[in-house]
Amino acid sequence: MENEESNQTEPAENVEFLEGEQSPDGPDLARMPILEHLRELRTRLIRSLIALAAGFAVAYAISDQLFAALTLPLREVAHGKLLLIGTGVGEAFFTKIKVALIAGLFIASPAVFYEVWKFIAPGLYKSERRMAAPFILFATAFFILGGYFCWAVVFKVGYAFFIHEYATIGVTPTIRISEYLAFSAKLMLAFGVTFEMPIFAYFLTRLGMIDHRMMVHYFKYAFLGIFVVSAILTPPGFVAQFLLAIPLLLLYAVSIGVAYVFRLPEGETEPAALGPGVS
Repeated sequence: MENEESNQTEPAENVEFLEGEQSPDGPDLARMPILEHLRELRTRLIRSLIALAAGFAVAYAISDQLFAALTLPLREVAHGKLLLIGTGVGEAFFTKIKVALIAGLFIASPAVFYEVWKFIAPGLYKSERRMAAPFILFATAFFILGGYFCWAVVFKVGYAFFIHEYATIGVTPTIRISEYLAFSAKLMLAFGVTFEMPIFAYFLTRLGMIDHRMMVHYFKYAFLGIFVVSAILTPPGFVAQFLLAIPLLLLYAVSIGVAYVFRLPEGETEPAALGPGVS
């Protein structure tokens, strides 16, 4: 009788655990069904889009000033020998929309990174979830820093080269605002994303998923991957690719230093965030 009673109680406990009951030390994600993941992803995407819409609304109110700031590096290096033109009836309006979307993403980045963290948090152990505030703060700071570095440094260097090439053939450049915006937006977003590399190096190191030795060992593959990624993220042309690839290589080197400084003590290992798998 006692054996029968124990057999009757065990399935109930298993059912409760499979439905999402968190083990004392384990991540919630380990037992979440795949549909639950998809619902969670949808929720996080919708909230991120709402944050982006709010950022867009703020940015559109000052879109004229933002466009002037975005074209400032080009105007400075051209010394007045440049004409920005629009060739479509609604091009000025759609340019403002695009500028506001780009700026809105930077404005909404804290909320977006918060939603990213909330999505991955169920897969983390309790000690790892304490990194939420530092992750959001530093991920936002480095994303904005990457965009600013692109605007303040890369644009001036890159556009000075391109304008000089026009001067060597005796042509005054006339550039469509839509083409300029597409080029600038891709570069700024690419730099914003790639500046996250040291942040992810820190958190992956603290989670025991990578270390500095691994990053040094795979440097040659990273070198190749960086140039492939640069070719994908930047507009056509080797200059734009090098403008992104060189800072990326430097950031990889910085990430190795970050992984070394914040390495786990010898013999201490943190469990991987998504190790147990999904049922």
